[in-house]
Amino acid sequence: MEVIYRFAVKEDMKKILALIKELAIYEKAGNAVTNTTKQLERDGFTEKLFKVIVAEYKQEIIGIALYFPRYSTWKGKCIHLDDIIVTKKYRRKGIGKKLIDLVIKDAKYFGAKLVIWEVLSWNTAAIDFYKKIGAKFDDEWIQCKLYL
Repeated sequence: MEVIYRFAVKEDMKKILALIKELAIYEKAGNAVTNTTKQLERDGFTEKLFKVIVAEYKQEIIGIALYFPRYSTWKGKCIHLDDIIVTKKYRRKGIGKKLIDLVIKDAKYFGAKLVIWEVLSWNTAAIDFYKKIGAKFDDEWIQCKLYL
């Protein structure tokens, strides 16, 4: 299976949004996605607010890693990995690991000291995967959200 990994282009955003919606359904929040293709295009390519690495097989996007810079007063430059998604049919084939490796490579190039992300407490498959790659879980900090 020859998977091509590359940075997303504007024309990929429709397929990327479909993967985002697939993840939302998996996470039992199918109606929570309000983002649009147009907004992804603007935010990713005009505003340059995030980067996306895509995994492509037979000209179909089968996985993504969407991430962006953030800053820590304690550590300095960081990367926030917002989502890593591999469509169900292609999970457990090393695609997620390769996507994480490429995010880490780009984070190092950026000079980041930390890559940070969240995982749902019930998503044991993802938790097991993150443990395998050496991620540390923080039981002390609580995530807060303020919707605007």
